[in-house]
Amino acid sequence: MSGASDGELIVASVEDPPRFGEIFDRHAATVQRFLVRRIGADAAEGILGEVFRIAFERRVRFDAAYASARPWLYGIASNLLRKHRRAEARQLRAVARLAGEPAAPGGTEGLVGARVLFPRLAEALEALPEGERDALLLFAWEELSYEEIAAALEVPIGTVRSRIHRARKELRELLAPPGKDPGSARTRSRKR
Repeated sequence: MSGASDGELIVASVEDPPRFGEIFDRHAATVQRFLVRRIGADAAEGILGEVFRIAFERRVRFDAAYASARPWLYGIASNLLRKHRRAEARQLRAVARLAGEPAAPGGTEGLVGARVLFPRLAEALEALPEGERDALLLFAWEELSYEEIAAALEVPIGTVRSRIHRARKELRELLAPPGKDPGSARTRSRKR
């Protein structure tokens, strides 16, 4: 049954619990990558275990009509991340401070722009409302579709679309150079 869909494996794991290990094998690396990006490697490992513990406990309620468990797992991970919001904010501030430090000898010139921009990006991400930040990061970092994000966050797809739209708009405004209208370049390019 190794060619089985996630839904089929989860249903099978209700009667044969070790089968749930295949779900872990399929998705642990991608969920862990998402967690590491959000809260760092140390905290991610513990939360990863918690994601799969909760998924195992709730496997009876999984809708087997879904072929992939990935959005469901991201939803569990996102809920756990909300509980760790303060730690995430501290992590973003620390990374922003590190990114703003002078380059090590032999560093490349291309990193200068990243060192200047990253602290502003970290602050802008931190300033976004939680729902918008979650939707945007699932889209940008994890490359989930709008449908998968809706399933992960348990919201309608229209909500996902509006959250990502608002997050992009707010980031453009927050990251615009001082004194420059963030919408002016877009407006000019549409008129051409």
